[in-house]
Amino acid sequence: MTDLKDHPIVQGYIKNNHFGAMLDMSFEMVDPGNVLYSMQISEKHLATPIAAHGGAVCAMMDATMGVCALSEVIRENHVVSTIEMKISFVVPALVGDVLSGSAVTVKKGSRLIFVEGKIHNQDQKLVATASGTFNSYPSSKAGFRV
Repeated sequence: MTDLKDHPIVQGYIKNNHFGAMLDMSFEMVDPGNVLYSMQISEKHLATPIAAHGGAVCAMMDATMGVCALSEVIRENHVVSTIEMKISFVVPALVGDVLSGSAVTVKKGSRLIFVEGKIHNQDQKLVATASGTFNSYPSSKAGFRV
């Protein structure tokens, strides 16, 4: 299988995702519908002297599930946008923690993709769990030229 990360849409996402770069997030596409994300909690992620802001963890979850949904549709030259997301925070992400996010597709329809995600810390403690719904649409509507 060709590495999905080499697809022009994914390369465009990497190039233009300044928000993800600011948060120091990185990802790997294992297979269509299966991705891994990582982010180390540093001072810029904190809401208290020791704990990350929930928005940083939420952003990582949205990215994890979004790229999972994207991996399902890039071969159709489509991209995705988040329609809804429900997240539950289980334990705090602390400064220095290395977070690992994973997501899998629950169901892919003709336009809607349902995804579930989890984020663990380096000790394999569950930090957050979520579900999300994503809309698939032609990449040209998002400014991509493939």
